[in-house]
Amino acid sequence: MFNFANFYQLIAQDTRLQPWLNILPQQLTDWQNAQHGDFDRWLRALAKIDLGQPDTIDIKDSVTISHSTPISVGEKKKLESLLRTFHPWRKGPYTVHDIHIDTEWRSDWKWDRVLPHISPLKNRSVLDVGCGNGYHMWRMLGEGARLCVGIDPSHLFLVQFEAIRKLMGGDQRAHLLPLGIEQLPELQAFDTVFSMGVLYHRRSPLDHLIQLKNQLLPGGELVLETLVIEGDENAVLVPVDRYAQMRNVYFFPSALALKVWLEKVGFENVRIVDENVTTTDEQRTTDWMTHNSLPEYLDQNDPSKTVEGYPAPRRAILIAENPSN
Repeated sequence: MFNFANFYQLIAQDTRLQPWLNILPQQLTDWQNAQHGDFDRWLRALAKIDLGQPDTIDIKDSVTISHSTPISVGEKKKLESLLRTFHPWRKGPYTVHDIHIDTEWRSDWKWDRVLPHISPLKNRSVLDVGCGNGYHMWRMLGEGARLCVGIDPSHLFLVQFEAIRKLMGGDQRAHLLPLGIEQLPELQAFDTVFSMGVLYHRRSPLDHLIQLKNQLLPGGELVLETLVIEGDENAVLVPVDRYAQMRNVYFFPSALALKVWLEKVGFENVRIVDENVTTTDEQRTTDWMTHNSLPEYLDQNDPSKTVEGYPAPRRAILIAENPSN
């Protein structure tokens, strides 16, 4: 069983988040009761990772944990073996006691594209929707966020997050809950909401944007990052089946169309701040994620297209504000 008591205690003291306690414990109990074949094995490995008290934690420029006196070769080998139990590692990278977890995604590159355009996070409460294993939440704390709550229904991502948190000494400013956005009540409690790499997985993208808006305080900021296509305000791609071998993908608007969608559901001051083509240096197979990745998902004869013949992955970042009244 996984214990969420610390998070319950935290939100019980936060007047904005207290209403969540009306439904959250039952939701998490239901999640625990849903069996996952590898979860018990992962929890046993997680229990063998000691609660760390590192001398140095860098979450400003990377996610790096270290001791002034290096751990022994045997301890390092044991720790690396435990961390590899949680394969595949998709979001990162992390450096833990000189163990470099080279993840599928260079999530630090995305963060470098996002950071110059967002409101300063100092003392803000943040919701990260579809947070993966929580890499970006550590970087948000590195920018001074007061509280980061991530939601992602994956059992594996939760275990990866908790492994890093233990090695950091049990930081209670970041929490990952195994939930989807549709399970959250209309909290209207967060200063900043991030949704990165989620929208194209939603059957109803406008409903997703409304759900994000309903988590923001008046005047709060949305940071939205998603796959897009080139085109005008009316351009939208709906893949027939898979896109770059991904299942459960639905709508790929142009950045301009996405701006219209955000305005249509009530966001203000919507800006397209970045648009770029994903490279095989940013998403690839590694020793810590040995499955196929972007190089295998592109047409070998024309890498400007996916194996299905669609435009290769292109991602945009949009910033929008929840009206203050």
